[in-house]
Order: sequence, then structure tokens, then C-alpha cells
Amino acid sequence: MTGGEELGPGDVRDRPDRWNVVESSTAFQGRVFGVRRDRVEMPRGDGTEAVGRDVIEHIGSVGVLALDDRDRVLLLRQYRHPVSRLLWEAPAGLRDVDGEPLHKLAERELLEESGYRAERWDTLLDVFPSPGMTDERVRIFLARGLTEVPADQIGFERVHEEADMPVVWVPLDEAVRKVFAGELHNMIACMGILAVHAARASGFGDLRPVDAPED
Repeated sequence: MTGGEELGPGDVRDRPDRWNVVESSTAFQGRVFGVRRDRVEMPRGDGTEAVGRDVIEHIGSVGVLALDDRDRVLLLRQYRHPVSRLLWEAPAGLRDVDGEPLHKLAERELLEESGYRAERWDTLLDVFPSPGMTDERVRIFLARGLTEVPADQIGFERVHEEADMPVVWVPLDEAVRKVFAGELHNMIACMGILAVHAARASGFGDLRPVDAPED
């Protein structure tokens, strides 16, 4: 029950909403993200109260689950300083080019990080990774019909965390096992692997087109 309204499975769909913000200020602004401090009117008993919330404003990102014709998914290893770990991840990247279509960004990231191009693209998932603290949104694509591109045709120099990113093809069923065993932790990789596994079971018939709008 919500506000006296009877809800059922058909009502379970995320929708936009905006509670009243009575005050807002910028605490930090960086290249990839900033921190905003809001005071938001929220319910309390029969009235409301203004509650402080820190919001990480993020430019957003995309991820790619690449599935080859042997039902293997492509994972690459990258150092992630905030968690002090080498994580096995799916290719991914920031939405840092104004006006670039998301699927074009995904194509670029797949090529630059793994050295592959894909013939078939579908929209797999749209997620908010941590909506209690950030407005970051991620679109995850499924890429199939893969072709390896010679390194001298890519024209991208990997530096810093991307300087050493080995690529491994993992059978999809084994990748699912690794998710449940706690051997993989990257959000895009874990959610993408499970989504691809579910999509395969239905013959990939429920996937949205590559240019589906973000709700």
C-alpha cells in the first residue's frame, strides 16, 4: 500500500518524479563528477521537513557485453584505485563527448579497450548504479558478430589504468557461476552477464533496439 492506493505487478515501473528542493549548492566540481548539496522537502507525519542530501553529479557512462559465436563473453582486467583491486570488467566508458550517440560511444569503447568491432548491437539494460548517492546512469549494450581489428588500425594509446588490460573470453555459463561465486564484482560486468544469460534463454527476443530512448 502506498498512500492508500492498491498497487500490483503492472504498476512496477520506474517513473520520473521531483520532490521540492528548497536549497542547493555546489560542494565540489571535477572533470567527471561534482558534488551538490540539496535540502529536499520530504514527508514526516502529516507534514514535511527539509532534509539534507549530498548528490554526486556524474556525466554517465555506457558498457558493452560482447558475446561471440561460441557463447563466450569478453572480459578485461583493469586496476580500480578506489577499491584497491584488479577487477574483471566489461568494456565501458564515460559519456564525455557532447552529442555522441550512446551506441557510437559503445562501439568506440569496445574497439579501443578490446580491439573488436561488432556487427549486431542491441540495448541490454539501463541502470542507475547507486541512486542513493549519484545521478549516474549507465546503458549496457549487447554486441554480437565480432571481428578482431589489427592493432595498427585502432589508433588509440592506452595509458594509466588502461595501460595493461588483458582480455579473456569466458564461457557465458562459467561467467554466471563466477558472478554467484563472488569472483566478479564490477557492476556492469555482473549485471550484463546475468542479463545476457537471461536474454539467451528467450532467444534474445525481448531486447530493445540499439537506439531505444532512455526513459
